[in-house]
Amino acid sequence: MSTKKNVVPEAKQALNRFKMEAANEVGVNLKDGYNGDLTSRQAGSIGGQMVKKMIESYENNMR
Repeated sequence: MSTKKNVVPEAKQALNRFKMEAANEVGVNLKDGYNGDLTSRQAGSIGGQMVKKMIESYENNMR
C-alpha cells in the first residue's frame, strides 16, 4: 500500500515551491490547492521538468 507521506514533513513547502517553479517553466498555470482540471500531459510535463532539474542538480554536485 502506498501513502503520500513526505519523509521530511518540513520539506513540503519547499517541494510545493519547486513544483510551482517547474510548472511556470513549462507554461502550465498551476494554482494553490486543487488542480484536478490539468490534463495528463500538463501534469506529466511538470513532473518531467522536476525530474530534469533534480538530475541536473545531482550532476552539478558530482563535479
